Amino acid sequence: MSLPTSLSQHIIRRPQRIALLAHIDEQGSITRAAKSAGLSYKAAWDAIDELNNLAQKPLVERSVGGKGGGGAKLTAEGERVLRLYQRLQVLQAEVLGSDEAAHDFNLLGRLMLRTSARNQLHGQVIGIDSHGRNDLIRLQLSGGLSLSAQITHDSTQRLELETGVEVVALIKAGWLELLGSEQEATSGHNCMSGVIEAILNADDGPSEVRITLPNSQVLCALAQPAALKALNATEGQPIQVQFAPSNVLLGTPV
Repeated sequence: MSLPTSLSQHIIRRPQRIALLAHIDEQGSITRAAKSAGLSYKAAWDAIDELNNLAQKPLVERSVGGKGGGGAKLTAEGERVLRLYQRLQVLQAEVLGSDEAAHDFNLLGRLMLRTSARNQLHGQVIGIDSHGRNDLIRLQLSGGLSLSAQITHDSTQRLELETGVEVVALIKAGWLELLGSEQEATSGHNCMSGVIEAILNADDGPSEVRITLPNSQVLCALAQPAALKALNATEGQPIQVQFAPSNVLLGTPV
């Protein structure tokens, strides 16, 4: 019996969570498995919930409470998935025998990522600032550009973000706001300058505006005809685009 596609992709892209199965198998306890895997107790529970949901059949059986935080063991399906993961580890070691090969594997992971967000920017975490229950994640993009994303601290832990980790920033086209080249951006917002590459007018609804950034990446924004008219927006014109850090979603494709 084959694995669900979503779980197969998860094994490739989120190996740390799949490795948690091995720790559960060894430790027989969520508390001890979490400690062995370097996860918080909550993160371990979240990982188990996600794995069980993706697999469509439970991979882990657990008993709540009791001394040590409750017991846990792999189901027959969980043992099968763990064996598959261990085989993939051996294959990965054979295929990714160099830094260049690992980089290429990460690239393929980004290229295969499918989302509903029109804008997908590859970046690297260069800083994490905590603000209560939220974290401000600062990313370095290609060409010296940067942006910030605001996510919950739980999400930071779940994505295992730290300085140097590569991520994909996802921004829906409707979340981008166009500004004139001389307009002042809203305080605390990300703001990028570029040139209008194309304006694709729709018969009904907002127009699609494609903006080329200095690093040659392209952002797609949606704007109402009245807003474009107010900006005197035309192809080839300098433009700014702003968006709130809270409107940036982060993903880790591998």
